[in-house]
Amino acid sequence: MSRKHVLDGIKVLDFTHVLAGPTCTRLMVETGAEVIKVEAAPAGDMVRFMPALKNGRSGYYIQQNRGKKAVCLNLRDKRAQEIVHKLVKDVDVVVENFTPGVMKRLGIDYETLSAINPNLIMCSISAFGQKGELSSLPGFDYIAQAYAGVIDMIGEEDGPPYFPGLGMGDVSTGAHAYGAITAALFHRERGGSGQHLDIALLDCLFHCHELNVQGYDGSDGALVPHRSGAHHFAVAPLGLFKGKEKYIVIIAIGAQWGNLLKVIGKEEFNDDPRFADNAGRTKHKQVLIDAIEGWLASTESDDEAVRILQENHVPVAPVLSVPEAMSHPHLIERQTVRTVTDRAFGKVKIPGMPLRFSAFPDFPDLQAGFLGEHNGEVLSSIGYSEHDIKTLTDDGVLAAEAIPS
Repeated sequence: MSRKHVLDGIKVLDFTHVLAGPTCTRLMVETGAEVIKVEAAPAGDMVRFMPALKNGRSGYYIQQNRGKKAVCLNLRDKRAQEIVHKLVKDVDVVVENFTPGVMKRLGIDYETLSAINPNLIMCSISAFGQKGELSSLPGFDYIAQAYAGVIDMIGEEDGPPYFPGLGMGDVSTGAHAYGAITAALFHRERGGSGQHLDIALLDCLFHCHELNVQGYDGSDGALVPHRSGAHHFAVAPLGLFKGKEKYIVIIAIGAQWGNLLKVIGKEEFNDDPRFADNAGRTKHKQVLIDAIEGWLASTESDDEAVRILQENHVPVAPVLSVPEAMSHPHLIERQTVRTVTDRAFGKVKIPGMPLRFSAFPDFPDLQAGFLGEHNGEVLSSIGYSEHDIKTLTDDGVLAAEAIPS
């Protein structure tokens, strides 16, 4: 029997909202899992109202929730909790990203659900984890970035810290959760048990420090990580260099150092004791910055400068705006920028699927559900009659929006 993708046959009950959790379950549905997204009545996932909005639909929601079956329940109602208990008998994975303690108050925590289905893998995504002094606090990506020492690394050395204008903590955490879930599924398939996974934004963001943590501790505090504006605080040359029209990222370490000096006409720096090692280059990095930016100013254009550096095997990239990146032929060819068509929104560009599988080269054509669109389909699959579903809807246990023709 042929599989439609690597997670074909895996069934997921998804209690996630906004970004970190939906990223995880989006990767799961893109790789073949059946995902039932349970949204809280009456309004559902808050991103249904976030821009861009068109014809009553959110591009944000479409981007994160394509392919998921949409069920909307008032989880505070015991009858909704009973629905979840029936659904969980036949699922492999539950994913949730409520503040720790919420699932227990709703009677759908791991202890309760694993008693119903001992093979269940449950993944709880939160800002600070399920245990620890911060665990009970609500949090978002930027809150976790602040605690993880990430925001403090961004900005000018003598200025205030800044935060990046993208959800790198949420998306990274969603990807970490996807990896943990697939590993847990593999463990279970080899005869292991179900289990509870505790994935925190704080842990995943702190995991992104490549030099800072071990550098500080290993140097007994002599190497103090700090924000340093357009250039790395401990490696040179590595940073943003001013070209004729835009900034250009250039990194020249190891063998690339000699390649760069040849290109910019500063081969005498090879014999200059100031630049004998990385420590010296970092200490005297302004001399290097001036030399590199002087060469950039002498070139015909930024594009020509990038071309010359690339031909000489110096890692380089122009700093593209979001619209420029969206129109770059490489990103389009790889479907890193992907155009999808929604039933109400129409065509919209979204970030494409980052995981590529040679056995499954095609990306599935998926649609985002309308609020409560699959209430009837999902509940009837566990024995609810049309009359039962109508009663639950009339009583506000189920919620749904009208689906346009």
